[in-house]
Amino acid sequence: MAAASPRDRWLTLPNLLTLSRLPLAVLLFVCIDHEWWLAGLVDFVIASLTDWADGFLARRLGQLSALGRSLDPLIDKVLVGGSFIFLIPVKESDLTPWMVTVVIGRELLITGLRGIMEAQGVKFGADMLGKIKMVLQCAVLIVVLVNLWMLKQAWSEPLRSTFWWLQIGLIYVMLAATVFSGAQYILKAVRQYR
Repeated sequence: MAAASPRDRWLTLPNLLTLSRLPLAVLLFVCIDHEWWLAGLVDFVIASLTDWADGFLARRLGQLSALGRSLDPLIDKVLVGGSFIFLIPVKESDLTPWMVTVVIGRELLITGLRGIMEAQGVKFGADMLGKIKMVLQCAVLIVVLVNLWMLKQAWSEPLRSTFWWLQIGLIYVMLAATVFSGAQYILKAVRQYR
């Protein structure tokens, strides 16, 4: 039996699922730009499911790889960071430039650290706080998209008010998790570097 070529090793189902999030991200940006909130919500939920599925399948099929470990968080950052950027002009999203800068800045810093550590042979994958941060970022996007869709559909004021408070609360909890997880990664990198 012939050995798998390098191309075959990276063309795995988990990696293809990860790559599928790039066109889904572009479609989400188009939906946000055109205020197609329900379509954007459905698109983002599908993208989130592929994020869960690629990790699950990589472990289940024994197809964990350095490429997947690097590609998955990078594409997540494009999807989430790009969505936050596109939502800044939407007043009702309550996402301000400083909030998005905190999220994007943390992601760029940790991506750089991950690259440095992985180049030295140190595995620098996501830890539990990093995963919680990602879940919170996804929850913020889902609630914001639901809230924007409800506003467009003129849902009842009490329900919209409840979702608005949920949105505000989640945004600040997500920002706290973003900062704390970033600090944790920096400390981890300093300890490993020593």
